[in-house]
Amino acid sequence: MRHRATSPKSFWRAQAELVHWFKFPQKIQTTDKHGLNRWYKGGKLNTCYLAVDNNIENGLGEQVALYFDSPVTNTKYAVTYNQLYQHVTKTAGNTFRFKKR
Repeated sequence: MRHRATSPKSFWRAQAELVHWFKFPQKIQTTDKHGLNRWYKGGKLNTCYLAVDNNIENGLGEQVALYFDSPVTNTKYAVTYNQLYQHVTKTAGNTFRFKKR
């Protein structure tokens, strides 16, 4: 935690290096003309890839990705990453996985 307080840009750069980016950010933190912080300028990633495909590629396909628990319908079930991938691709109308670049 000390690293975060003494060198925030360095800390957040280290965190960014833990994420799969399609294009790594050119700048970790900038300030816009209104004085607001902007993070990871120029970076490109895909949150669906990170949430689903990346976990399958890392061998977690049969692990639970999410639990559904509805007190209204009294329905409970677990969905693995592989099952989630099937639902996502069916909904999107695709049958492919993102390729690492």
